[in-house]
Amino acid sequence: MKNFINRQKLRSALIIFSFLLLPATFAYISCPIIIEGASEGIASGGLIVFILLFLSSLFVGRLWCGWLCPGGGLQEIYFQINNKPVKPGRLSWLKLLLFLVIILIPLISAINSAGGIEAIDLFYGTENGISIARAGSHIIFFVQIAFFSVFALLAGKRGFCHYFCPIAVIMILGRKIRNILAWPALHLSAEKDLCTDCRICSKNCPMSLDVNNMVRQQRMEKSECILCGCCVDHCPESAIRYAWFG
Repeated sequence: MKNFINRQKLRSALIIFSFLLLPATFAYISCPIIIEGASEGIASGGLIVFILLFLSSLFVGRLWCGWLCPGGGLQEIYFQINNKPVKPGRLSWLKLLLFLVIILIPLISAINSAGGIEAIDLFYGTENGISIARAGSHIIFFVQIAFFSVFALLAGKRGFCHYFCPIAVIMILGRKIRNILAWPALHLSAEKDLCTDCRICSKNCPMSLDVNNMVRQQRMEKSECILCGCCVDHCPESAIRYAWFG
């Protein structure tokens, strides 16, 4: 159990460190900067990151959300202020709508208006590789921080992830494709006979999932699961584990 808890300390350190790096890296998850680049026929570093997130989701689901997302890091810091569970499913359709309005439709339109992608610039939207150093970028940066903060503080645990994050949709779509085609991929597996209904797994889930019920039904696949492993590492009976096959 001690080694498992240390794994969660490592996860927390990684995701919070990712947030601390956000002033330098936010251009790589900023939708306006990605669209701006596409309108000039440029595949920015952010667009490449989005493509890589989709490809990774085909094999590791939303692992990035649980271990490396800077917005997730900020929201988990806010757990100290508002640790109220969010009801998964309520208004979760909103981020799909936002994905269409903020990312997909503007991106397709921008690429068409530019006549296609003609170049790749991994540092587009940055100044010498630093996002916030570019003139005017600090406005986009603070707007993003405001969105993360408002949803996390008002809605509860990772509220932004549940209701607003359009980037999550990219990985959810990739995961659904994997589930249809059923090739080996990282997922959670459970043995319900080992479960004692202590509900420690549900209490520690940062995405407010009813993990206990998932174990009892042996249906561990949920679109809001970020594979953070909190339920794996806190289960006193080791009823939940990571798996690749099955």
